[in-house]
Amino acid sequence: MREIVERVRQRTSIPIYERKVENILSALCTSNDPWKIADLSEEPFPLVMAVINVLSEKGYVKLNEGIELTKKGKELLKEFRITSKKDFTCKHCKGKTVDLDEFKDLLRRFTEIAKDRPEPKHEFDQAYVTPETTVARVVFMHSRGDVENKEIFVLGDDDLTSVALMLSKLPKKISVLDIDSRLTRFIERVAEKLGCTNVEILTFDLRKPLPEEFSKKFDTFITDPPETIDAIRAFIGRGIAMLKGPGCAGYFGLTKMESSVDKWQKIQRILIEEFQVVITDIIRNFNEYVNWDYIQQTRGWKLVPVKSVPEYNWYKSYFFRIQTVESSKGYKEEVTANQELYDDDESSTT
Repeated sequence: MREIVERVRQRTSIPIYERKVENILSALCTSNDPWKIADLSEEPFPLVMAVINVLSEKGYVKLNEGIELTKKGKELLKEFRITSKKDFTCKHCKGKTVDLDEFKDLLRRFTEIAKDRPEPKHEFDQAYVTPETTVARVVFMHSRGDVENKEIFVLGDDDLTSVALMLSKLPKKISVLDIDSRLTRFIERVAEKLGCTNVEILTFDLRKPLPEEFSKKFDTFITDPPETIDAIRAFIGRGIAMLKGPGCAGYFGLTKMESSVDKWQKIQRILIEEFQVVITDIIRNFNEYVNWDYIQQTRGWKLVPVKSVPEYNWYKSYFFRIQTVESSKGYKEEVTANQELYDDDESSTT
């Protein structure tokens, strides 16, 4: 096992240790699909592929139409007592912790509207979640007291969370900001069709400081940022800067696919030490993303040793809720040219 770790360490700057290799081997016990293996292992996609390549070189797996354990690989599992990944996710809520039964009509209407949405753009690292996920977000936020009669700021909205909020008729006000004019025009048309007069929509590049009129005006924000450290600081920090004060809430997603636990530690330090907010909720694999049609143009496609388009929604993220206290502060500085928003060593969708 140590030799595997050392070989992988020579090929990537992503932190690697024995437990991570064990997680990947455990996923290999369950599936031979590279996308499923990455999903089940909950390790950064580039790291998973680096480990698989080393395992192949050492004769522990063979690469055919899938990634299969060899006899030698199965002996390795037996030696280290590694077993297959188990999934005990609640079949009713799919692990989201909220019941959508009371919101069936909202989900139906949202799904119909979302059929005409713009497709994701690789340029902006876009990928949207399933309709069930978008509606579950609104229901979860509502269950925490962060939607009804609240002023809500949506920073980036390829998931159309603002549309689900409109359909709920619960917020006092909804403000939407996105760099993609296709999305902002689509959301404007939906708002007009629904007769929503409490919605403001702005086409804006979040690398620039937000207009001062947005500062300290909102009760809740939601964003789904790229997962570089600079992007996390910019997107979440700007959201916090828009909140009215103590007791307000923010929501965002974070994967294991593009963020190692080592990066999670850095992000949590930013949240707690720099922004001085409290993490109140983290829900595993809450956000399920629909496969994007530009996958063959991504870094992940270049890394995967067995070329097959994923046949299920393999990309997921954890859902975070943060809450402000008296000392909380946001981030208003401009993102400079040398700060990377979309790409780092752990990225796979870029």
